[in-house]
Amino acid sequence: MKNKFAQFFIKSKFAVTYCSCGLPGPTHRMIDLSQPLVAQGPFDVIVHKLSDVIVEADRDSQSQQLLTNFQSYVSAHPSTVLLDPLPAMTQLLDRFASYRIMNKLHNSLRDWRICSPPYLEIHHASDILTIQQAMVTQGLSFPLICKTRVAHGSQSHEMSLIFSAGSLADVRPPCVLQSFVNHGAVLHKVFVVGDRHFCVERPSLKNFPSGPCDRKTIFFNSHEVSKPESSSHLTLDEQMPCLPPPSSEAVAALVKELRVQLGMALFGVDVIISIHTHTLTVIDINIFPGYEGVPQFFSSLLCHIESVLDKQTAASPQAAGSPESTQATGSPSAQTASL
Repeated sequence: MKNKFAQFFIKSKFAVTYCSCGLPGPTHRMIDLSQPLVAQGPFDVIVHKLSDVIVEADRDSQSQQLLTNFQSYVSAHPSTVLLDPLPAMTQLLDRFASYRIMNKLHNSLRDWRICSPPYLEIHHASDILTIQQAMVTQGLSFPLICKTRVAHGSQSHEMSLIFSAGSLADVRPPCVLQSFVNHGAVLHKVFVVGDRHFCVERPSLKNFPSGPCDRKTIFFNSHEVSKPESSSHLTLDEQMPCLPPPSSEAVAALVKELRVQLGMALFGVDVIISIHTHTLTVIDINIFPGYEGVPQFFSSLLCHIESVLDKQTAASPQAAGSPESTQATGSPSAQTASL
């Protein structure tokens, strides 16, 4: 169970699952979105990953209805804590929104020399000259990483590395163009669980010469490239420099700032170290990541849930005697639920 905890949240939107984790603390229950939530509660905390439902709601009436029902329940039960809030999660599903947040880190974390690469939003099909002019305005340089606007689902991992103006014809809007930063083929994935965070090193794209060149566009899957066991021509380079790991203090400052900016407790950050400036560079923010390589995830999540409930109880001691409040914050019938 512990090893499969991340999958526990997303393996089924519709099947109800009870589990006994063998640890003291809250009772966990899988919520069935297709059934009325009132009959399944009450809930102290709902931990969810409704990314699929949110994305599909724009084009699927069933998903829209599930989302509407869930939002109605949350609105009617303000004492139930949601990990994480839907508006906060929605912005991370849109790289246009999340990259605007990343772009502000340079100013808010200037003392830590933390930044993100220059980027450009491509909203619709544009001619190459228009894109080039926008690149100059935004300070982008070749090579470029092209990423889909939607930051969820299998397609969000399909990216391309563009080396020249002529290859801008390979751009498929809506998408984001981001200057590629040479980083010694090492990606540092920062997994956040409330006040705790964990850094895991992964393979990444190797270094490429700066500036435009005649190399053809490279299409790749970022998930495949950055798997722990990944070994491919895109990640291996005999002349790769050895870079120091990111400063733990700088990473802590980054996590603290992003928790404030995002209003979230469960997210991931992809960071690299520039081989030229040794600057900590944020290249992506991930919604409720898989936490692969973080054996402490389960216990850390429980600690965060308990902390949230303790703070909620302390903030409303006058309500502790009411029957409704007792059910929501600590009675035997109250539950921690997950989707």
